[in-house]
Amino acid sequence: MKSCGKTHQNRRRKRRKRKKKPTKSRSNSHSDQPTPPTYRSRRWMHKSTTPARFEPIQQHKLPTAATHAAELSATTLPSMAASTSATSFSTPTKPASSSSSSSSPNSVCFARASGRCRMASVVVRAEAVDATISPTVSALRPSKTMAITDQATALRQAGVPVIGLAAGEPDFDTPHVIAEAGMNAIKDGYTRYTPNAGTLELRKAICNKLQEENGISYSPDQVLVSNGAKQCITQAVLAVCSPGDEVLIPAPYWVSYPEMATLAGATPVILPTSISENFLLRPELLASKINEKSRLLILCSPSNPTGSVYPKELLEEIADIVKKYPRLLVLSDEIYEHIIYQPAKHTSFASLPGMWDRTLTVNGFSKAFAMTGWRLGYLAAPKHFVAACGKIQSQFTSGASSISQKAGLAALNLGYAGGEAVSTMVKAFQERRDYLVKSFKELPGVKISEPQGAFYLFIDFSSYYGSEVEGFGTIKDSESLCMFLLEKAQVALVPGDAFGDDKCIRMSYAAALSTLQTAMEKIKEAVALIKPRVAAK
Repeated sequence: MKSCGKTHQNRRRKRRKRKKKPTKSRSNSHSDQPTPPTYRSRRWMHKSTTPARFEPIQQHKLPTAATHAAELSATTLPSMAASTSATSFSTPTKPASSSSSSSSPNSVCFARASGRCRMASVVVRAEAVDATISPTVSALRPSKTMAITDQATALRQAGVPVIGLAAGEPDFDTPHVIAEAGMNAIKDGYTRYTPNAGTLELRKAICNKLQEENGISYSPDQVLVSNGAKQCITQAVLAVCSPGDEVLIPAPYWVSYPEMATLAGATPVILPTSISENFLLRPELLASKINEKSRLLILCSPSNPTGSVYPKELLEEIADIVKKYPRLLVLSDEIYEHIIYQPAKHTSFASLPGMWDRTLTVNGFSKAFAMTGWRLGYLAAPKHFVAACGKIQSQFTSGASSISQKAGLAALNLGYAGGEAVSTMVKAFQERRDYLVKSFKELPGVKISEPQGAFYLFIDFSSYYGSEVEGFGTIKDSESLCMFLLEKAQVALVPGDAFGDDKCIRMSYAAALSTLQTAMEKIKEAVALIKPRVAAK
């Protein structure tokens, strides 16, 4: 019993000591007020000269605003897409009777007053995110050439020996003198922004090139250097077209032309051509399609995807029609001008009588100089058109790469039409073209138009549509044919429907001749598996 008495005495002494000594808060505050004994202290709760009443901490320890925000994001973001149920966080809050305004249900309020940090109770509602995409962007179709190329790359990475003949990219290295100019630019510290329109020295060099090689005269303020010819074309379409306008596009066309028109709110009007006429636009068809809504005609010579080259006489006929419509402009895509096979010759549309004022000429360095990754192109046009495109570019990307512009300057200094570096590539392309044209003509039912420029074949396989293949199914169209060739021949090609002509498929011969020979053997073996269609009665 004696020991029990001592125990009770010790307990009473301890209680008296606790009453005499205030509890030391772990806060950095210098206040001498004790923390209310019925509530647990937290080092992020600041004491005040007036006893603060805090609600008990129940669920989460949130020592700082940063960790609170982190936990808040981690808790709410994954659930937003799944449900709209409310998630509550019990955190220290001031009494409801306070005159201070409370936080809104979907926000966190960290208030400071009188040296006291107060955190309002938070109720976060996990609302469903509005994932709506702009109708304009939703109307765009992804590039099939890029999709097929990516698919072929993925198969190769998985160990499948796919031969990729889908991409429009030369297989040559950038000429050494051009690459060296780019490397020297880096070494010399030429790595800062350039003027939005491009460096003056490059624009002057472009003007000289256009005068000497194309017979069209421009001043530097009538030239805009961009991140590739694709950007030039997009900006040109956006600059001159308005919603409700029509853009006239001969088919087969480069996959991006109609999408660019759609992006500008304009309507693409497709003008079909025939393989029997080398896929060239007939002037009478053009004349029949022009109306008061017609704003832009897009011409590409040499053509992607057909390799067709417009002769000067045909361009003059087209120009005579264009002259009759003051509102109609012409965008001349001349990116393949140097990849041309004799006796074909390139003619710039702006060089024709009366066409300079209404022509926007687009060119670049990617194809002729094997500089696809350098991303460098240019637009030449009357000053007011260039200024409008420049405004768009200033808000999109600003100027092109300073390093690429130095390399582009070196490319233009190689000599007329790119000099020996370009002529060597063109000679190799022509050898490949000749081999493939001969090989495809040996396949029954296949039609082919011999390309006069670029590095593409656009081959008519429509006689095989409707045929059955054991283990595959029916060859219905250009897309199913390309899937069949990818599966059976392990050769990646692009369906013609991406270019506006479902009867054909596109093959790029920007690959070594030995690679093309292997691909051709595989294609012939695969085509031999296709059973002929049953003739309709």
